[in-house]
Amino acid sequence: MQQGDGTEAQVTWDDQQNINRFGRLNNRLHELADEIRLAKEANENLEDAGNELILSDEDVVRFQIGEVFAHMPVDDVEAKLEQMKEDAAKKLERLEEEKESILTHMAELKKILYGKFGEAINLEED
Repeated sequence: MQQGDGTEAQVTWDDQQNINRFGRLNNRLHELADEIRLAKEANENLEDAGNELILSDEDVVRFQIGEVFAHMPVDDVEAKLEQMKEDAAKKLERLEEEKESILTHMAELKKILYGKFGEAINLEED
């Protein structure tokens, strides 16, 4: 592998493992971006459903369970929606924490790899 100053840098087993680890982390980061987007949409949908339920003046409403709609009392649906909102918020928080952890690890790997290979390696996305 050629470095910018004309000298050749040897790629060791550890270097290759770091490059591979960086690639896997980068792929997971992209997957997480999609998961976070979907989790945010789910949170918004649950919030909208809760608002619609507040506006409803019925005692029994239809609630989707899987692929089936069931008639349930409004109080039960409100409790279920609150639980779903809490679960969705926890999931989103967990995904955000995982994203931060990955970004930190990727920054460490960038330091190591750029330190050894300089401009001969490109870890930035275009």
